[in-house]
Amino acid sequence: MTTRDHNRSIVYMDNSSTTKPAPEAVDAMAQVMRDEWGNPSSLHDLGSRAQDLVTKARSSVASLIEALPEEIYFTSGGTEANNWAIFGTLGEVGEKRNHIIASAVEHPSVTEACEYLRARDYDITFLEVDQDGFIDPDAVLDAVRPNTALVSIMLVQNEIGTIEPCEQIGRAMSRLGPKRPRFHVDGVQGFARLQCRPKEWGVDTFAMSAHKIHGPKGAGALYVRKGLSLLPLTFGGGQESGLRSGTENVPGIVGFGAACDLWKTGREEALERLSRLRQMLVHGVLAVSPDAILHGPSEGKVAPYIVHFSFPGYRGESVLHALEQRGVYVSTGSACSSHKAKPSPTILALGRSESEALGSIRFSMSRYTTEDDVSAAIAALSESLESLRAWRVSPRKR
Repeated sequence: MTTRDHNRSIVYMDNSSTTKPAPEAVDAMAQVMRDEWGNPSSLHDLGSRAQDLVTKARSSVASLIEALPEEIYFTSGGTEANNWAIFGTLGEVGEKRNHIIASAVEHPSVTEACEYLRARDYDITFLEVDQDGFIDPDAVLDAVRPNTALVSIMLVQNEIGTIEPCEQIGRAMSRLGPKRPRFHVDGVQGFARLQCRPKEWGVDTFAMSAHKIHGPKGAGALYVRKGLSLLPLTFGGGQESGLRSGTENVPGIVGFGAACDLWKTGREEALERLSRLRQMLVHGVLAVSPDAILHGPSEGKVAPYIVHFSFPGYRGESVLHALEQRGVYVSTGSACSSHKAKPSPTILALGRSESEALGSIRFSMSRYTTEDDVSAAIAALSESLESLRAWRVSPRKR
């Protein structure tokens, strides 16, 4: 997606960090802030109209995952949804079930929560993945114990795009009986773009975020399977059926709903086009840098909007800034941890070296990305690597 930034054209290829809000979402939010600014909890007409807007947005979110509207609880985003699923589950199952299973490539909003719990005597199992980032469903089942409270596996790995076998895991766990662990899926990087059916898959909780799908920041949701009890993280006025008290972010929620409505049409066409663009980008990067290392599956079970490469001998941060100087915006990994000067745990978990993890770049696209954007990114990468060649470290010296 080519856009304008301080009067210059840029090619934005960092859509896994955040997406540009769709005009439909911006317009809907502006209309709410201008005309429908009532508190949904108020009993007068202005409050009732605000509540109607929240209800409509809830239905829009629910429809994308084939859920009931009453199974959708609005949050401030994916991080809160993931944290709530973890801590809310532990608050309900009791202290005797103090074991959690997650993959080694989860988002920081899951791994950091687990590390916090580990320091408080919870038993955490981080399962290894293969060289393409896949978790083995059998390994998940083998790790389950009588005291396992929760299994948390992300749907789409946010750095390398691997689509994890959440459906297979969920269906297998459903056969473990009524005392089975709960199954949480961080669906942030797959929601709306991929077909997600958490209820059919046997998922108990499913996290979503608005700003990854051309909605606003500060809005997200947690699917909670009907009949499941979850401890609230906030207490107060009883909003969100008493599970998430606090005055609703009506503009953000409405913008979230508008973004969901956008994905109800043309999704398959968008995914087909993104698949072609991904192949174009992969082939173009390898033509420019034949020794570049593609992380994640080259095809098949991979999100068609994420491409992740390491460039041997280069630092990812240097490549990022060289591309930025040429008007192409990318990232070095998860935006939630990109300011930390350490190698990506995800790339290390694939069995790659520290230098490869530090020399990585993520290109991520959206439904607005064009073929011209991909061509411009490839050309800018060629120029950037050439400009940095004098500082390149020979791979044999790594």
